[in-house]
Amino acid sequence: MIDSDLLIEELSAYLKPQDVDHVRVAIEFSRAAHQGQMRQSGDPYISHPIAVARILTPLHIDAQAIIAALLHDVVEDTDVTTDDVAEKFGKPVAELVDGLSKLDRIRFETREDAQAENFRKMLLAMARDVRVILIKLADRLHNMRTLDSMAIDKRERIARETMEIYAPIANRLGLNDLHHELQDLSFKYLHPNRYAVLSKALQVARGNRREVVGKILESIRRRLAEHHIEADVTGREKDIYSIYRKMQSKSLAFAEVLDIYGFRVLVNDFDSCYIALGALHGLYKPIPGKFKDYIAIPKVNGYQSIHTTLFGPFGTPIEIQIRTHEMHRIAEAGVASHWLYKSGHESINDLHKKTHQWLQELLESLSQSSDSSEFLEHLKVDLFPDEVYVFTPKGRILSLPRGATGVDFAYSVHTDIGNRCIAVKVNHELVPLRTELKNGDRVEVITAAHAKPNPAWLGYVATSKARSQIRHFLKTMQSGEAAQLGERLLNQALLALGVKPQDMDEAHWSKLLKDTGVKSRQDILADIGLGRRLNMVVARQLASIGETVTSETVANPVITIQGTEGMAVQFANCCCPIPGDPIVGVIKRGQGLLVHTHDCPTLRRGRSSGEQWLDVTWDKNINRAFDVSIKLLVADRRGVLAKVSAAIAEAEANIENISFTHEGEYSGLHFTLEVNNRVHLARIMRSLRAIPEVVRIIRVKNAT
Repeated sequence: MIDSDLLIEELSAYLKPQDVDHVRVAIEFSRAAHQGQMRQSGDPYISHPIAVARILTPLHIDAQAIIAALLHDVVEDTDVTTDDVAEKFGKPVAELVDGLSKLDRIRFETREDAQAENFRKMLLAMARDVRVILIKLADRLHNMRTLDSMAIDKRERIARETMEIYAPIANRLGLNDLHHELQDLSFKYLHPNRYAVLSKALQVARGNRREVVGKILESIRRRLAEHHIEADVTGREKDIYSIYRKMQSKSLAFAEVLDIYGFRVLVNDFDSCYIALGALHGLYKPIPGKFKDYIAIPKVNGYQSIHTTLFGPFGTPIEIQIRTHEMHRIAEAGVASHWLYKSGHESINDLHKKTHQWLQELLESLSQSSDSSEFLEHLKVDLFPDEVYVFTPKGRILSLPRGATGVDFAYSVHTDIGNRCIAVKVNHELVPLRTELKNGDRVEVITAAHAKPNPAWLGYVATSKARSQIRHFLKTMQSGEAAQLGERLLNQALLALGVKPQDMDEAHWSKLLKDTGVKSRQDILADIGLGRRLNMVVARQLASIGETVTSETVANPVITIQGTEGMAVQFANCCCPIPGDPIVGVIKRGQGLLVHTHDCPTLRRGRSSGEQWLDVTWDKNINRAFDVSIKLLVADRRGVLAKVSAAIAEAEANIENISFTHEGEYSGLHFTLEVNNRVHLARIMRSLRAIPEVVRIIRVKNAT
């Protein structure tokens, strides 16, 4: 029997006869469109779409999706258009096919750009109709099954993409069998030697342990029957990639991985799950810490089951999953259970709501990614959750990826809560924002009206939503501050050309925007502030529009540093300038204005390309504190630290950080202080020199 006949036979088991007839038409349409085309394996191309459709039949997916699977390559690889598909098979099928078409005809600068845009298009189509991703996953699975015909480098690239993106998407949508097969095939092509060794070892172990598995199955069935529980009990072999991952994470040899077999118990109703659990815990002793109740708290992909690991006969650990038949159907079909079982069951509807919400949040965070690498980073972060379940103060359960912090929790509640977060309480106790959350934690976020995200949060947040929202806020804030700085720099350049900034009216700016192709004045000013454009170049462009450049130019005006410019003006860590220090400004591309002391050793090493140096000076009325580092060499005597700290406090300075070093018979005290200016620092140092134990005191300018 040929593949197309097998497909029709499988579809006839659950589709209406008229739907099956439509599929027959689609098979012939696809066969004609791909006539003469061959796969790299040497098979006729039609074998691929038919195989993709057959992968979907166990999900009992509808006729429209089956037809779209049969036609998913015709628009991309033949002369058939989307309009042709719509005319022959209807608009819904055409939309599915369009959502599956790649962007290969568009030229991108890098493979990463092309990959990112393909995924972006796929996710947008998936948000409109989840059948798009089901067909795409089936397409990828068949490609993985026939990957041997590809070149080695292409095999590895496709396998890595499958492992990093497609397998996690299948897992996130609750398609367990698909997920495991994609993982195993990816592992096979990414690590062929390891796969071959493990596969051979598993075959040997299968023979050795068959008798043990049979005895365990029999004892489980007998025990459940004694408790009058109707159940289907099956033994299953763990997939190779799961075994490999366990060997890696626990540094085990294959012979030490004893639980390569698992057992599944399917019962008729909810209550029987827990009765069966009690019965089996009476049969074999449970291993402490190896119990998970995904029935009470389902996974975000809708998966429900009880997992327990027991000490079996001969000391062999036994992993057992207990669930109802309906839970098992959802576990195998995931979001496709919507087509399989249109029962209106609450768990199926809830799964679809969660999937839609996840997709919308993912698309929202991805829409704020400015480049391909950032987009792919957000996508991969979101696809490897390994969930932790935590509670809000009102008892609502939130699922977060393992490693998530209080900041992730705040953003998962609401973006505004995340942006205004200043502290978190975990189980009624204040903890640092970077504290990782654990299963069962009760988390409360403390906010402040004027708080804003800290760039340091990017170093420890675990969710793509938190990461993208923090970056979006910081970019927006930096853009506003950079525009203010850019305006000051542009005015300086205009004055140097003898042009009054106020003379540059709307007509000048409109002409400049038209000539440069930039959207707004704000964008040009922000680019100047961030060093992406030279202020003098923009000034000359503006001035030349009205021919207002005079032969007389004035002396280069000095930029005044107020200390409140925010992210657009940064103070160099290499020299830590404070008000009163002679300073110089350096515009670095993409970083804004960096302020150094004039004798900074970093500056003395030479000027690099892409830098613009500016004359800067301190504003006379600065009202903020600056970090400065000092080092004291002190006699190693009791109470000296208390004396030094008291002297600093009396001089009205805060200690930000302190560390110690031993230097022979002396001790080195390293302080980071908050001071107002150079005069304030001199007063502190005079107070410290008055302490008898202080041998020497210096200001440290290379704090990094």
